[in-house]
Amino acid sequence: MGRRRQLSGWSDRPSGMSHPSPDPVLSPPNWPYCAHGAVPEESVGCRGSLVSDYALCLAHLNDVSRAEYLGGLRPGADLNLRGTTFSQPLLRALLDALRDPSTGEPRFGQAWFDDAQFLGDAWFGESQFLGFASFKGARFSGDVSFDGAEFSSMSWFAQAQFSGSAGFEEAQFFGITDFGGAQFSREAQFTGAEFSRDIGFDGAQFAGIAWFEEAQFAGVARFGGAQFVGDARFDGAQFSRAAGFGGVRFSGVAWFEQVRFGGAVGFGGARFAGDAGFGGAQFSGDARFGGAQFASIAGFKQAQFGGATGFGGVRFEGVAWFERTLFSGVARFKEAQFAGAAVFEHARFLGDARFEQARFSVAALFGPVLCAGVVDLSGAVFDVPVTLEIAARAVRCERTRWESTATLRLRYATADFGHAVLSFPAAVTAHRSPFTTGLGTPGDEGPLAGSDNGVRVVSVRGVDAAHLVLTDVDLSNCLFSGAFHLDQLRLGGRCTFASTPTGFHRRFLWVHRWTRRRTLAEEHHWRARNAHDPAREPSSHGWRTGPDHLNPDLTPSPEDIAATYRQLRKAFEDGKNEPGAADFYYGEMEMRRHDRTSTPPGERGLLWGYWLLSGYGLRATRALGWLAAAMLATLVLLMGFGLPQDSPKQEASGVVPPGGGRVTFEIGKADPRNPTEDRFTGERFEAALSVTLNSVVFRSSGQDLTTAGTYIEMASRVIEPVLLGLAVLAVRNRVKR
Repeated sequence: MGRRRQLSGWSDRPSGMSHPSPDPVLSPPNWPYCAHGAVPEESVGCRGSLVSDYALCLAHLNDVSRAEYLGGLRPGADLNLRGTTFSQPLLRALLDALRDPSTGEPRFGQAWFDDAQFLGDAWFGESQFLGFASFKGARFSGDVSFDGAEFSSMSWFAQAQFSGSAGFEEAQFFGITDFGGAQFSREAQFTGAEFSRDIGFDGAQFAGIAWFEEAQFAGVARFGGAQFVGDARFDGAQFSRAAGFGGVRFSGVAWFEQVRFGGAVGFGGARFAGDAGFGGAQFSGDARFGGAQFASIAGFKQAQFGGATGFGGVRFEGVAWFERTLFSGVARFKEAQFAGAAVFEHARFLGDARFEQARFSVAALFGPVLCAGVVDLSGAVFDVPVTLEIAARAVRCERTRWESTATLRLRYATADFGHAVLSFPAAVTAHRSPFTTGLGTPGDEGPLAGSDNGVRVVSVRGVDAAHLVLTDVDLSNCLFSGAFHLDQLRLGGRCTFASTPTGFHRRFLWVHRWTRRRTLAEEHHWRARNAHDPAREPSSHGWRTGPDHLNPDLTPSPEDIAATYRQLRKAFEDGKNEPGAADFYYGEMEMRRHDRTSTPPGERGLLWGYWLLSGYGLRATRALGWLAAAMLATLVLLMGFGLPQDSPKQEASGVVPPGGGRVTFEIGKADPRNPTEDRFTGERFEAALSVTLNSVVFRSSGQDLTTAGTYIEMASRVIEPVLLGLAVLAVRNRVKR
């Protein structure tokens, strides 16, 4: 922090911007002082430091003594003139005594002007004006202190050079002040200084730390083109009017925390009538504006932040102008409040952009912005309809609140909307082409160029999906568990989901291949955890693992996943996408089949059979395969056991009445004989095929069969039509509209 005043009993110094009193009622200073005009118990009199070999201060010496003292001074002399009251003639005489003949400028060694009072205009500028003395380019080769000094009129330090520390702590400037082109080689201390009129530091150079903590700028503050090589501390400073930092270069840390800007503030190329701009400000080190307040326009257009930037807790009452601003480090806007428009058009963040718990009251458009890292909007609040255009590696919207409609156009981003609050419809869309400038040309996407510009949504947990519209996004890793009204979720364009593992997989002695279908990330995580064999290395068998997927408390149960599938299936059906809904029906049935807690064993057995025969009525090839197997089995069994050895022959028998008359014949057929040889012949194959084909369509062939063949035919007439029906159902579920 800044150097503290070395005074005693200074609590009675009057505050505010008023003219100093020539004989203030103050406690005695801690240096030998003049005490001229003191009244016992009422006033300490003059507080001016005693001039060496004299009992009075410089202001109260007689003309002869003052001339003798000034005549003994040489350029570069040390001065101790604390508390002295300077009239304009006295100050001119002092500066003339210190003027260097070779340069024509006054030169000081160490100088103490603490609590001094300058009653006239003190000019440290390039020219003489109205007869005032000119102190063009004053040189301070040692430390100089104006702590607590009061400048009742104009004070000019233009082109002054401070080789040592320069202290203006709690100094009061009642007139126009100019430090334009001043050079501070070491620490510059303006902590608590009060500037009641305009102040200019245009082109000033601060090689050491520049302290402006709790400084008060009642007039226009100009820092255009200034250079801060060391840290710049403006903590708690108050700017009542315009503050201009156009072209300023901050090489060290720039501290603007708890600053209040009462007027227009600009850090950009724009110029505002009546206000100073801040065009092209450069922050090579960290820039900290935490808790600052901008009562009017805050313009950072085309500013460059080379280090970390902190706007945490900042309140922007007017327009926050960050158009084409470059943030090379992490930019923090946590809990910032944008009461006016927030203009981030084509702002570039090479690090993360953190807007946690920020509030946007009138932001109709946010962006387009480019972020090489994460744009974090977690906990942010958007009070009005807004469109966000963001190209970033990740966009985090956890617990973000949209109090009105919202449209998010994203590129490259992995977006997380976990527990976001949607009071009105919100659309998330993958923007396929680069965002354009105002001239219609594509914007520079810098570090993101060449990457996959697809948008991936990884979580909508806890979201009321009735207000959510997703278009052309990748949902392969999206977590839906815990979302509300998923059956009302609207999916547009080409939204992709995760697929089952491809190829053949073996678990123990079981070799299987998963049919391709849309799946949820939750099913992947559950199956990956289920496939893990603790006795060996973790293996997911092609299923994607989730965070802490081995922890059952963090992985949804089959019952929860089935409910999620059921709601999403309804959403697809309402969108007239019946084939797409079929995959979610399959997933729902799969989870019910594996659910050992809420699905009864008998029902699970039926589901196992339904899955095995036809893939829940969705796998036509499986049903046709079983049908072919059943027909083949029927064919073989009929040829082996169902067809008789020979076709039974008819026999006629009758009785001739005695004496002749009418003969009555009875025609019968011999019982079929079981085959004993030559069972697999062409003739028997044709007969068995006829019976089998008729059984598929639930018809009787009329073929003579053995007793075993009769039962075989009966069984085939039940099984095969069912399998055929399942195959037809599966085809319909895949192609119906």
